[in-house]
Amino acid sequence: MPDDPRRVVVTGMGAVTAIGLTVSEMWQALIAGKSGVDYITSFDATPFNTKFAAEIRGFDAADFVTEKEARRMDRFTQFAAVASLQAVETADLAVAGNGAEDTGVVIGNSVCGLLSVCQQLEILKNEGPRRVSPILAPTMTGDAAAVQVALLLGAKGPSYSPSSACSSSSDAIGQAWEMIRHGETEVVVCGGTEAPVGPICLAAFTAARALSTRNGDPRTACRPFDAQRDGFVLGEGAGIMVLESLEHASGRGATILAELIGYGATSDAFHLTQPAPDGEGASRALRTAMRRAGLEPGDVDYINAHGTSTLLNDRTETRAIKNVFGQDAYRIPVSATKSMTGHMLGAAGAVEAIICVLAIGHGMVPPTINLDSPDPECDLDYVPHRARAVPVKTAISTSFGFGGHNSVLAFRRYCS
Repeated sequence: MPDDPRRVVVTGMGAVTAIGLTVSEMWQALIAGKSGVDYITSFDATPFNTKFAAEIRGFDAADFVTEKEARRMDRFTQFAAVASLQAVETADLAVAGNGAEDTGVVIGNSVCGLLSVCQQLEILKNEGPRRVSPILAPTMTGDAAAVQVALLLGAKGPSYSPSSACSSSSDAIGQAWEMIRHGETEVVVCGGTEAPVGPICLAAFTAARALSTRNGDPRTACRPFDAQRDGFVLGEGAGIMVLESLEHASGRGATILAELIGYGATSDAFHLTQPAPDGEGASRALRTAMRRAGLEPGDVDYINAHGTSTLLNDRTETRAIKNVFGQDAYRIPVSATKSMTGHMLGAAGAVEAIICVLAIGHGMVPPTINLDSPDPECDLDYVPHRARAVPVKTAISTSFGFGGHNSVLAFRRYCS
């Protein structure tokens, strides 16, 4: 292990979301304030109280991998595979060969291969155990995405899949940061993926009274920090980053998109679904990430909020930001991009980390759409309706999940 932790930089990014099948498409939609929420088409949602989601349409994994490979992947793994191939391509990174043993894969998710499990349960019920697919065992597991990406890329470093609800992919990126900075590996393909838009997840989150039921106008259903919000909108997708040690990236002449400078993770130990009062756990995660990054409140130029559009999260997150930033909280633009992408559960943090890097690179922050009547208890600058030109040097992404998980990532414009 090196005496001094090494610097870690972002050199590649890939994304598959309801508002774009690439990072570029997603960014253009975000800046335009485009919603990816619409009525569900992948199954009959008629019996459900919520009939909409941020579904990905026009996606075919066989456009990127072989049909045989695609058939051996659940949808959540397909998203990860495609986003990882994008990220490695934009990083101009050759993994197989000499770089294989120095490249890890860490891809988080929350609900794993539920779509495959549900399909095979129907087969089990109707046709018996002998008809269950032999592919189910390796496709339904939490590590399936990391395994398949490692196979596709030929990556022979550490490979695993953290699961911490809606913080999963932020934790994956944070753990990748730790691995690189302490010399355990040179490169990590990391992020998160999720495919929860199916009957069982829709029913589960409905039963938990977590979802919006604004069926008359789905595109306006996700409204973080708005007084009329009534729950989150289920989304699907993947976000993947290539992280490298600065020495490795510089040595191969890579284009550096940003530097990852801090990571903080805490647990509320309070409730299965509700956040700790006054954002105590979230505040500690923010302070930890900032302390490790060497940041003061006045150094932060942008926050991509967890911003789920639920009553408790939005108020608690607002309090946490105030707790940590004091008067600076009112200066910093805070976007809730789930208003456009929906809530991708375990993939959300990675996609939002990518958005932070894009904000740094473009000097632009995306809006919080549908914020028509702000909740009086949510009184920060949430960049309502329209994107805004902002010189962003330092950006923070927050992720808070069921079970009291809190994870925060801090990025900075790269300076040699």
